[in-house]
Amino acid sequence: MKALITGSAGFVGQTLRRHLEAQGDTVVPTDRTVGGPDITDREALIRFWAEAKADVVYHLAAQSHVPTSWADPIGTLRVNVEGTQNVIDASRGAGVSRVIVITSAEVYGKVTPDQLPIDEFASLRPVSPYAASKVAADAVALQAHLGYDQDVIRLRAFNHIGPGQSDQFVAAGLAGRIAQAEASGGTEIAVGNLSPRRDFTDVRDIVRAYRLVAERGTAGDVYNVCTGVDRSIAELADGLLAHARHPITLVPDEELQRDVDIPVMCGDSTKLRNDTSWAPEIDFATSLGDILDDARTRLHG
Repeated sequence: MKALITGSAGFVGQTLRRHLEAQGDTVVPTDRTVGGPDITDREALIRFWAEAKADVVYHLAAQSHVPTSWADPIGTLRVNVEGTQNVIDASRGAGVSRVIVITSAEVYGKVTPDQLPIDEFASLRPVSPYAASKVAADAVALQAHLGYDQDVIRLRAFNHIGPGQSDQFVAAGLAGRIAQAEASGGTEIAVGNLSPRRDFTDVRDIVRAYRLVAERGTAGDVYNVCTGVDRSIAELADGLLAHARHPITLVPDEELQRDVDIPVMCGDSTKLRNDTSWAPEIDFATSLGDILDDARTRLHG
């Protein structure tokens, strides 16, 4: 299988590329940070796709940082919606057999307790500009299937964790501060809101799901990618501290609070499991240990 990955230089893109190559796939990486076409440049994208002749496209490229979306909602919409439209149109023009569009569990937004765990039929109630952009991207992908009979599948991935993630995100950010405290002999680290509960999945399990959907998923469908287990940010922090080299205390810091925190986000991946036989393999403690080891490596080189 010849696979084109948008956002191939990012956290998930690099992990997906390694997984696909390990499975024997030929990978065409593209990312604007390493000389590939910007997904908002429609004509450049069309030319690149025509030359690539891929069988499947994994569309990962996005502005994916929620706080950034509050600061720049228009830029976020442009990348995430216009960019997705361009990728889908270029794929259709190039005769790509299947397009996998990665949206986000953020599309579900504020859910009521009776809706948990969230399945794919839950209402979409976006809270942040990022979430709104992903709702629109989801709709663009669905329209391509309904309007053009294009083979497009949407994946709503819940919270990713794993080695290689930007420290803009909670697990990697906490791990980075722990690694710095270890190196300096510090005994305290600043933290934001620890009460939100999230459904964390290791990125290495997530990319396995992506490839399985490319092989076995149903055209036009949508799948949640998640474990079905919600954990608080406090549990995540405590899990990282369990791997620390000396005792460290968490100290609340108002400057680290997000503008909006959805209290609970937990998904139901029954459809994904039934259609593809996927199941997460990397346990939470292992993920956290790997994340902290990665933070130490980045700090010390």
